[in-house]
Amino acid sequence: MKQLTKTSAWLLILMLVCAMTVIAEDQNEDSDEEEVALGDIKVTARRTEESIQKVPLSVSAISREDLEELQAENLAGIKGAVPNLNLVQGRGSASSANIYIRGIGQPDALQTFDPGVGVYVDGVYFSRIQGALLGLYDVERVEVLRGPQGTLYGKNTIGGAVNIITRQPDAEFGGELQLLGGSYGRVNSNFYVKGALSENTFASISGLYAVDNGFVNDPLTNQHFNDRDNTSLRFLLRSESSENFSWTLSVDHTDQENALSLGRPEAPLIAVDLSSGGIVPLLLPAAGEFDFKSTTSFSNDENQELQHTGVSFIGDWYINDNFSFKSISAYRQLESDAFIDIDASKLQLGDVFVGVDQKQYSQEFQVSYDNLDNFKAVAGVYYLREDVPSHQEAYADDFLQFGGVPLDFLRTIDDDLETTSTAVFAQGNWLFDNDWGVTAGIRYSRDEKDYFRTTTTFSTLGPFLEGTFAFSDSDSWSSVTPMVSVQRFLNEDHMLYLSASRGFKSGGFNGRANSAANVSAFDPETVWTYELGGKSTFLDNRMRLNYAVFLSDYEDFQARVAEDISSFPVINAAELDISGAELEMVWLLSGATTVNMALGLLDAEYQEFFDFRNPDQDRSDDVPPFSPDVTFRLGFTHSVYFDAGSALTFGAGAAYTDDMYLSVDNQEALTQDSYWLLDAWLRYDFSHPQWSVLAGGKNLNDEVYKVDAQEFSSVGNIQTAYYGDPRTWYVALNYRF
Repeated sequence: MKQLTKTSAWLLILMLVCAMTVIAEDQNEDSDEEEVALGDIKVTARRTEESIQKVPLSVSAISREDLEELQAENLAGIKGAVPNLNLVQGRGSASSANIYIRGIGQPDALQTFDPGVGVYVDGVYFSRIQGALLGLYDVERVEVLRGPQGTLYGKNTIGGAVNIITRQPDAEFGGELQLLGGSYGRVNSNFYVKGALSENTFASISGLYAVDNGFVNDPLTNQHFNDRDNTSLRFLLRSESSENFSWTLSVDHTDQENALSLGRPEAPLIAVDLSSGGIVPLLLPAAGEFDFKSTTSFSNDENQELQHTGVSFIGDWYINDNFSFKSISAYRQLESDAFIDIDASKLQLGDVFVGVDQKQYSQEFQVSYDNLDNFKAVAGVYYLREDVPSHQEAYADDFLQFGGVPLDFLRTIDDDLETTSTAVFAQGNWLFDNDWGVTAGIRYSRDEKDYFRTTTTFSTLGPFLEGTFAFSDSDSWSSVTPMVSVQRFLNEDHMLYLSASRGFKSGGFNGRANSAANVSAFDPETVWTYELGGKSTFLDNRMRLNYAVFLSDYEDFQARVAEDISSFPVINAAELDISGAELEMVWLLSGATTVNMALGLLDAEYQEFFDFRNPDQDRSDDVPPFSPDVTFRLGFTHSVYFDAGSALTFGAGAAYTDDMYLSVDNQEALTQDSYWLLDAWLRYDFSHPQWSVLAGGKNLNDEVYKVDAQEFSSVGNIQTAYYGDPRTWYVALNYRF
């Protein structure tokens, strides 16, 4: 069946390309009637601005207009628009982002795990997946770089990078305001204002306020969960103080106060009777589809609070026509107090509180060279210092019994992780003979980590479970990550490239060690990716096709597994072979109609998986989580223009995600079958161009589908799934000036 699905997907690609080419050629015969062309897209994927069609790597650029058409409220809204990207709200958290690119990522928000996909905002790295589910209210574009970005972006970009570029102020005064209302009591308002403070200094301020009631509720108490209550502000100050020097100061703050994010238990929940060692059934999972009704053992208005603040200063010196220098200085602080009901039930099996106070400071220096002909280069150094203390509490009064009598259980954890990362890097791009180009780069990265943890357990059973355990550890890891690519320009419309690159994700410590036997450091992950791709335009630049095939050798996969009731080791368990193909298409049928498509094919397989829990078990047939074989999206927009100057524009999209596992252990209860999501929107622009009305809906087919999961099967057999939003709608009034 798997092979049949892939064959069907390849046939679909072939038929679509052939059909589009034939139809487009027919339309091109009549192109004299209207001269239209796709605009050139500029990206900074290689730390310099250049046309996306000239960059020899797999990168998708999603503009501000694209984000509106995708109805992307936050970063998760771009899922489906990028081949082989899985980006969803993280498990049990209103602020975490679970990001996988080409089958590589990291879904666990525990601070001892590093991301597998790097998230950057204006060149500043976000070192936690918590707080990375960013709002897109003031974004100019989002660039998604697929494959390891170990040279210019560095560690923890083993799967790729998400590069967010915010809107920059200029001398022209202007802005916009949106007021929005929708389903589940949704109320949004956002604004953006920019202009000149002086002849050479410009500023902008933007903000977002978004609330809704949540789409999960308790039928007994009518309490709502999985809501949004977010307030964000950003202030930008940009100055061109001289012909040779400019600088940008950015300050941003996000405040969230959300109710619990609840899922649904998908397997029977159990207790353990210590007097006999027997299993005591507690709760059977509900039959049928999730009806978005749930309950929790928390009853005192426990919620999830987050405050995320950042300051950055970017200075650009233009030394002469050939050399320039850039400095990126940034400080970020994330404070989070979150209650999470991991078992998602009235039982107290996996209820936790996690309080984090993360601080990071980073400094990057870059020197760029351009001979103004055929050679460009960038070199630099990078430094990051991060401190992540946390306090955690785990409540499990229903998990352990003695002679049928439940035992009180509380475990408290206090830990602190300090990380120092340093790197030096260089990359050069040389175009020779007008038709051939070569890019080569290399980076040396070093991480030093110091970790302290103390755990105290309290129980009515007394000394059997009570006690305090503490440990400290430190280690360091370094890696050299090179890349090289060769590109061939067949003509001004077609370019082919071949590349090889290495990625690295830092090692770390087991943040769930509760005994001396669990104390361990795990090694870094590494990957080599080989890619053959091309970028083409057809029909007088009315159709753009970008495509690639790739092969990745992924080693030392960091797997968090469950061994027994208090043991959750992290092991470098596996080696994987990952291969796939990607196709992106934008087709301007006319000045009023655009069609776009994104297709990803993925074949991710374990070559070996050593599981110490059962050394004789062959797990090579298991499948990595969050690695659907096929992802596909087809969308279009069409505008109707009226004589009075007004216009009506509508768009629709259909996105397909193939079946996939949501847990490392491939639990059958934590799988998601293939599904489609249908979206549509309609906008009326008044003859007075400042005003417009927008209406839209997402998941119009009301699909019930899982997006993430918690798997702690050794504790009460916890296997909890989290679900995507049901059908939603909204109406908005926009004012631009």
